Amino acid sequence: MEKMTLNIVLVEPQIPQNTGNIARTCAAIGARLHLVRPLGFEIDDAKLKRAGLDYWSLLDITYYDGLEDFLKKADGKCFYFSTKSPKAHSDAKYPDNSYIVFGREDKGLPESLLLAHIDECVRIPMINQARSLNLSNSVAVGAYEVLRQWGYPELQNSGKFKT
Repeated sequence: MEKMTLNIVLVEPQIPQNTGNIARTCAAIGARLHLVRPLGFEIDDAKLKRAGLDYWSLLDITYYDGLEDFLKKADGKCFYFSTKSPKAHSDAKYPDNSYIVFGREDKGLPESLLLAHIDECVRIPMINQARSLNLSNSVAVGAYEVLRQWGYPELQNSGKFKT
């Protein structure tokens, strides 16, 4: 199976543990991580490193000086995850080199960005009473839907019991 590229974008993440968990997910699935400043923490934050454990050497990470900088440099199709979108994340078709974009834990993505890209907005279904999922959980749900559609390229799809 050919190499496919998944890009995970965090716009202004605020909680180091979430970003650390997402970094670990990126490392485990071979996705590229894109961090859009300003960040709510320093990259050398112990909580960030602890959540990512020993996976930092496996990361392909890029930093951007704001959302406009990212949007100018993104070289693939972007999908914007938001609780405001009427379309489920599993209804989108993700091409190679897709960027799945997530906003701040406390505010999400700017509504002006979402309205400008309404056809690329997706949501993770949940009950009406729930405000949102945790950011690291949302990234995992979104990333694994993309990988499922692609047939889990280059990932180990079977394990082995120690019998």
